[in-house]
Amino acid sequence: MELIIRSNPVQIIRHQICSDSCENKGKKEERRQNIPKMFSEIQKVTDKAMVFLQKKALSALYIPKQKQHMAMNNTTAPKVQLLYDLCKTTFTPSGLSSSPSPQPIHKICSLLDTFGPADVGLKEESPDDDRGHGFFGLNRVTRWAQPITYLDIHECDSFTMCVFCFPTSSVIPLHDHPGMTVLSKVLYGSMHVKAYDWVEPSCIKESQEPGCPQVRLARLAADKVLTAPCGTSILYPKTGGNLHCFTAVTPCAVLDVLAPPYREDLGRKCTYYVDYPYSAFGNDFPQGNGAQISNGKEEEYAWLAEIETPDDLYMRSGVYVGPSIRV
Repeated sequence: MELIIRSNPVQIIRHQICSDSCENKGKKEERRQNIPKMFSEIQKVTDKAMVFLQKKALSALYIPKQKQHMAMNNTTAPKVQLLYDLCKTTFTPSGLSSSPSPQPIHKICSLLDTFGPADVGLKEESPDDDRGHGFFGLNRVTRWAQPITYLDIHECDSFTMCVFCFPTSSVIPLHDHPGMTVLSKVLYGSMHVKAYDWVEPSCIKESQEPGCPQVRLARLAADKVLTAPCGTSILYPKTGGNLHCFTAVTPCAVLDVLAPPYREDLGRKCTYYVDYPYSAFGNDFPQGNGAQISNGKEEEYAWLAEIETPDDLYMRSGVYVGPSIRV
């Protein structure tokens, strides 16, 4: 016999409500206890998302460390430091690096073209403050009465960086640069430049008259006035006017890079010369030695005679006060 117990519907509903209430209460408590854990998980996900987004946003702007260093150097390093860096990679103690390409020289030349007096710690002098006697002067002694100031920026076995500051009418007489490459940049003022290259094969004439020096034939490479701002001049061991003379038309300064520097023990001695017109020693050379000059071309040539260092070359050493160089 099956016993069926029927409960009051109201009681059944109350029982279900009570059961649901107890169950819900337990779940709420469980959820309440899990809240810190949930927040921790959410924080971790958020942090990962932020890191991902930051990397993605910066990826387009990313510059490798080496390029960052180069960019920093290019924007913050003074020009004289950039010049040193270029010279260091271009020149060796024996002259140019092994690369025959002229590109490194052109880079140095382009950088020098941008130099002004402030880049080496100078200010432009006014002609009114100069006590020179004009370009032509009264005589040789008077013209050289004011000293030329030499500023040593850097010197090593491979190259020299220096500045010459000229008062009006001061002169560095005709001299050579054996086996050297020289870049010269007029920083301010005006300067007259007269330059020669030796005629090759060499043409030497022995004078028959006593006291008259041995002379060697040279061809005129430049005879002009350079006024700042102007381009950089370059001379090479056998071209470009390796023998030159500087005369200050106004107060002026010249930044020079010599590579390699003068060293007498290695055959790089500075020798001074005096020039004579081609016609001064006639044209009585044997045929075939290269000394015959076509009519009308005589003014393009001169005879150079070696002389001792002039006693009245008035030069003093100054203190370089421009930006320092990190070697």
